[in-house]
Amino acid sequence: MFVLGVARRLKPVSRKSRKVLGEVAALTDVEAQFRKLGDLERSAWARLLKRDAKPRNLNAEFEEQMTFGQRVADRVATFGGSWTFIGIFLLAMLIWMIINTITHRPFDPYPFILLNLCLSCLAAMQAPVIMMSQNRQAAKDRLMASSDYEVNLRTEMELSRLHVRFDELREKQWAEMIEMQRRQIELLERLLHEREGDAHA
Repeated sequence: MFVLGVARRLKPVSRKSRKVLGEVAALTDVEAQFRKLGDLERSAWARLLKRDAKPRNLNAEFEEQMTFGQRVADRVATFGGSWTFIGIFLLAMLIWMIINTITHRPFDPYPFILLNLCLSCLAAMQAPVIMMSQNRQAAKDRLMASSDYEVNLRTEMELSRLHVRFDELREKQWAEMIEMQRRQIELLERLLHEREGDAHA
């Protein structure tokens, strides 16, 4: 049954070649098609054959392999893109400007050159950290997409196996119905012969 499901999924050989070469050719074709599969498809087949239905928590796996620097970069990027950061940042700039405007001896007088330097340094440091976090998020998205593909592939394989099973059950029912009709016809013919025999007698 499983071989039939595999054959359906992996481009089965034509009926002519099956008649000529037999089941050996069909198995050889399945093996050849299996060798052409990529690593992800082979992994899906292996998990399907093992009946490994336990879902993988990719988020946890991804978090476990992250380094300390990557975790810090993610937290900095998360904080840098929040309203809390914007509020603290605006408040700090406002306090800086007020202090340097109302004091007699300001440490950063009016064009606020030191403030501009601090803002430039902050932007220069924040941009690469955010880019690192975005690159990691893109890698995580690719991992999730490949996991979704694997799940979809396994679902399609399971559906193919179910179709094969339903086809087998339907063929079995058809064979049973044909056998039942054959017995009914034999019974009717016997009754007809008996009736004709009674009519002649």
